[in-house]
Amino acid sequence: MKISQLWAISSIVLAMGVSGTALAGKDVTMAVASTFTTMDPYDANDTLSQAVDKSFYEGLFGFDKDMKLIPVLALSYEVDSSGLVYTLKLRKGVKFHDGTDFKADSVKASFDRATNPANKLKRYNLYKNIAKTEAIDDDTVRFTLKEPFSAFINQLAHPSGAIISKAALEKYGKDIMFHPVGTGAFKFVEWKPTDYLKVAKFDAYWKKGYPKVDSILWRPVVDNNTRAAMMQTGEAQFTFPVPYEVADVLKKKSDLDVIAAPSIVVRYLSMNMRQKPFDNPKVREAVNYAINRDALVKVAFSGYAIPADGIVPDGVDYSVRFTPWKQDIAKAKKLLAEAGYPNGFETELWSAYNHTTAQKVSQFLQQQLQQVGIKAKVVMLEAGQRVERVESYADAKTAPVRLYYVGWSSSTGEADWAISPLLASDAWPPRLFNTAYYKSDKVDAGLKAALLTTDRAEKARIYREVQEELWKDMPWAPLVVEKLLYAKNKKLQGVYVMPDASFHFDEIDLMP
Repeated sequence: MKISQLWAISSIVLAMGVSGTALAGKDVTMAVASTFTTMDPYDANDTLSQAVDKSFYEGLFGFDKDMKLIPVLALSYEVDSSGLVYTLKLRKGVKFHDGTDFKADSVKASFDRATNPANKLKRYNLYKNIAKTEAIDDDTVRFTLKEPFSAFINQLAHPSGAIISKAALEKYGKDIMFHPVGTGAFKFVEWKPTDYLKVAKFDAYWKKGYPKVDSILWRPVVDNNTRAAMMQTGEAQFTFPVPYEVADVLKKKSDLDVIAAPSIVVRYLSMNMRQKPFDNPKVREAVNYAINRDALVKVAFSGYAIPADGIVPDGVDYSVRFTPWKQDIAKAKKLLAEAGYPNGFETELWSAYNHTTAQKVSQFLQQQLQQVGIKAKVVMLEAGQRVERVESYADAKTAPVRLYYVGWSSSTGEADWAISPLLASDAWPPRLFNTAYYKSDKVDAGLKAALLTTDRAEKARIYREVQEELWKDMPWAPLVVEKLLYAKNKKLQGVYVMPDASFHFDEIDLMP
């Protein structure tokens, strides 16, 4: 057996706490750009909902603010020589919010639920490679995989891999999304989907001295300028994202910090390859040539982004860089004519978001496409519409999505989760998020081969070939990699936006 020694030092650091209790009245308001889709991490497919779920849920592993892998509820792991069996030692002395003890039976219950296809959870595909989860004793859990999967520990660190109280699962069943019970620093208080989510300090939290604030009020505020105003008036102590156009205004406020954080969030325009005219590679190439990405960075992101130079953004393990697409209107028109569309065509451009920045991006893309004869009607989708009309649509032959503006961050920090959910042939909606309905035997074979090897050089070679094939086939028009711009009151400490656009707030504190 190979025994990982990585976690010993890290687990000591995690266990260390600062003595003392939080002062009364430390209540924090955090304003975010979209509503939350669910409080069930295994049924959430948006980064924001999963980020907020971290208020009350923890996983076996996780990431620090720089996306470095750390142990959380697990202390160590072993993997056998076959690469199929992972045995984890669990942290002792941890309580769930319902007062029950954290033990291996809750790990088993959480993953048994996630890996049961009958439950139809959106994260089933992330964990479907788990053949069996066993509680060996109270402090030991064993995962047996269906086939070797070299990114498995990264997979467990994904924000969806939360451990839910077994007692709560038995009590609430499908309604667990309205009654989250985890081991996190905060316990669930109330969720009014269009207004707020409130969580309160969990006094029995296993990290002594934490949390240091009494409550967090998460406020979804779609309008960028309203969120900025909440920061200026002190109604909120944190907001993400900051509207790029008012960043300079907020920077002038002496009580605020405005931070541009590095990102692994790629924004792209997927093209439905099962439907005309996007089944034609010349049309997809024309779309790529139609867009001035440098201008997009300036117009919609006020310079807080860079043109995308790959399918997998820099900062994700095994990413590969290419030469970014440059606008060429004449070439785009020529390609459309060769494809049989000399006068262009009409289509729809859907946006997965309806906040102000997404509106700017969509309008910019509409204008760019118009220049080459593509008349695109813009449709801004709310979260529920996105789930119903795109992510849950079951028939690829009649899928109404055409051009689709969306984004992705690989919250495992590794290339598999940056590619497979978006471009593998078994990832078409409603399974996952291949909204281009792309299919390539070469790409599928490469993605599988990369997970069967633990040889880093071989893995890098395979992922390079996969990304080269994707860049050639053009199921997307890659647009930009965002910088993550957020603002916080200077009295608010220990809160960060992570490279995957999630939040790290384990050490949140509000100074007097």
